Amino acid sequence: MGYYITVEPGVNIYVEDVNPKGNKTILFIHGWPLNHKQFEYQFNVLPAMGYRCIGVDWRGYGNSDKPFGGYNFDRLADDISIVIASLQLKDFTLAGHSTGGAISIRYMARYQGYGVSKLVLIGAASPTSVEKEIANNFITESLNDRPKMLQGVTDLFFFQKISGPFSDWIFQLGLQAASWSTTAIMSTLRDENVYNDLDKILVPTLIIHGIHDKIVPFTKAQETNNLIKNSQLVPFQYSGHGSFWEERDKFNQLLIQFID
Repeated sequence: MGYYITVEPGVNIYVEDVNPKGNKTILFIHGWPLNHKQFEYQFNVLPAMGYRCIGVDWRGYGNSDKPFGGYNFDRLADDISIVIASLQLKDFTLAGHSTGGAISIRYMARYQGYGVSKLVLIGAASPTSVEKEIANNFITESLNDRPKMLQGVTDLFFFQKISGPFSDWIFQLGLQAASWSTTAIMSTLRDENVYNDLDKILVPTLIIHGIHDKIVPFTKAQETNNLIKNSQLVPFQYSGHGSFWEERDKFNQLLIQFID
């Protein structure tokens, strides 16, 4: 079930709500430069087990409207807050991947974790973001040959071997974003971080991170684990940045155990 929620005049956010009558709710926040469809291998499994799975496309990404501005962490967290309020979500699990992890962290700090009973960070861009030189390279590449840049990200994303068609699919998810929002988020990752937000997280937190992650190094997960009081870190031994697919059975089972 897909629908739109207006987060400000002229900006509508796309929401995919799978199994709305499920007993327990998980709100998934995707990573850069993808959209909610990256969680296909969760949405295939968890709703059949009684969970309500909600995927949100950030502004500028997937099926959402693509305004020219509003790509800082505060505004993105505000968008998530409006979605949560509109759906009247309570006692739910917030699960963010990569930059979506940073947005989730900012939401927890900015809104005192309203409605969230548990937090899951997956390859999260935390506690700091992307080094200036690396971010600037991504921005330059995106402004000159965005498809080539996206293919390069896809090639870095996974530790396990992926098929050509799967690589093409991930690549196409990246192409669905607007070019300006693709570079704007990278600018935010260069200029902002969530380091000072972490001590404001009070709910049980599960940190999932691939030890072979080339996009957000595993050491970042260890730092985040040390800075969030009530957190546990589970290393994924056979994953890079895409643990939600690379070890999807383990990932889904761990999510269920943590939520229940």
